[in-house]
Amino acid sequence: MAATIAYTHHEKWDGSGYPRGLKEENIPMYGRIVAIADVFDALTSVRPYKRAWEVESAVNLLREQSGHHFDPQCVEAFLRVLPMVSEIQKLYQDGDED
Repeated sequence: MAATIAYTHHEKWDGSGYPRGLKEENIPMYGRIVAIADVFDALTSVRPYKRAWEVESAVNLLREQSGHHFDPQCVEAFLRVLPMVSEIQKLYQDGDED
């Protein structure tokens, strides 16, 4: 499963992703799910080179990219469980370590 995720989470629903340009259901489900989680986490987390996006802005991007970058059914499923995702994200959020 880990190898499948690593190899397919940069594929895009419309076929414009990489490394193989897979499209729609040809992208394994694990890759489609992790693509959304990966982008959401990257956008809503602080990085040395950027501030965290507001959750609403990240959700708007997921909706805009539904059917292009992301599987529309996976986006809707992710949004249904977003409150749970947010709680988990808060629980494991990186803090200032002194």
